[in-house]
Amino acid sequence: MYTLNFNEILSVTMILFAIIDILGAIPVIIELRQRAGHIQSEKASIAVLILMVAFLFTGNELLNIIGLDVSSFAIAGSLVIFIIAMEMILGVKFFKEEMPETISIVPLAFPLIAGAGTMTTLLSLKSQYQTQNILVGIVLNTMFVYLVLKNVGWLERLFGKTGISILRKAFGIILLAIAIKLFRSNTHL
Repeated sequence: MYTLNFNEILSVTMILFAIIDILGAIPVIIELRQRAGHIQSEKASIAVLILMVAFLFTGNELLNIIGLDVSSFAIAGSLVIFIIAMEMILGVKFFKEEMPETISIVPLAFPLIAGAGTMTTLLSLKSQYQTQNILVGIVLNTMFVYLVLKNVGWLERLFGKTGISILRKAFGIILLAIAIKLFRSNTHL
């Protein structure tokens, strides 16, 4: 029987919110918008939703094909999340990405919003939470992504550079704690 659990939904939503870091991505989204002139927020949000749901359901099968278990993937994911969190907190880039010349689903939806960290997190979440609660968390985050993409200019004026920097560091600390929790819960020492 499938029942929704508010606490799980809240946890999953906050974890995905922190790893997607759409607020921290506002400076990159602003730069992409300036280059392209327009962001297709509906198209990008639908692509993000499809990518995350598809990976939630097929991620385990992909792991089985290459001979990995969810715990191993979760530990690897926790290390990736740890590094992303350190980037956010310290302001140092460990992962170098080239900025695209044009904006489309590919640079915006993937890898900026639903990138490797998000996919890793989804599989890690699947080992700890019920699928229906993860799906609700995905939908809630996709709706928030849409709102941010639709209102990125307004948000830029609202937060300013300092506010965006503070948000990024705060979510970095949350991600760091999530990474440590994922690592601890998937290691059997």
